[in-house]
Amino acid sequence: MIGERFTDFGTDAVTVARRLLGQRLVRVLDGRRLAGTIVEVEAYLGPEDAAAHCSGGRRTERNESMYLPGGHAYVYFVYGMHWCMNVVCGPRDHPTAVLLRGLEPTEGIDAMYARRAAARRDRDLCSGPARLTEALGIDRRFDGADLRGDAALAVERVRRRALPARLIVTTPRIGVAYAGAWARHPLRFCVRGNEHVSRR
Repeated sequence: MIGERFTDFGTDAVTVARRLLGQRLVRVLDGRRLAGTIVEVEAYLGPEDAAAHCSGGRRTERNESMYLPGGHAYVYFVYGMHWCMNVVCGPRDHPTAVLLRGLEPTEGIDAMYARRAAARRDRDLCSGPARLTEALGIDRRFDGADLRGDAALAVERVRRRALPARLIVTTPRIGVAYAGAWARHPLRFCVRGNEHVSRR
């Protein structure tokens, strides 16, 4: 059900973030593939990053998965209602991660609509970190999952190389105003012109 996996998680979060654009997130649910092309991500750079959950070296039950080796999922609950999925990067105990913010749905779209009753068009399905987890049925069960071998969740390799820089839009991250100067760092990466990006 899952093809060749993307496994290049061992480097820094910015590099991984850019390489993830154009790859495919796959969730196997009830024997079906729900999938989408990754079109929007944000990088979180570790304890020095005031916007990261591990800021200042914070280590809790909630963010423990950030300290796993690159290639694991970090899934957390936010605002008391939404799940968000990150891909952990780098070596063990160096907590950096990439938040998946937007997918272009490609497979199992009817099942995504069934899970996202409020969606009226395809771009409403996965354009945002909470929308994409709801559409694909990703929740706390996948926190700490190894994306290099999990049978139900993976990043499939579509591209051998990162998208050319001319096809990537770089902006500050969304919703991190509390992080002071870190809120202005250009650590959000989007596929240029793609309508499934959460915010243009």
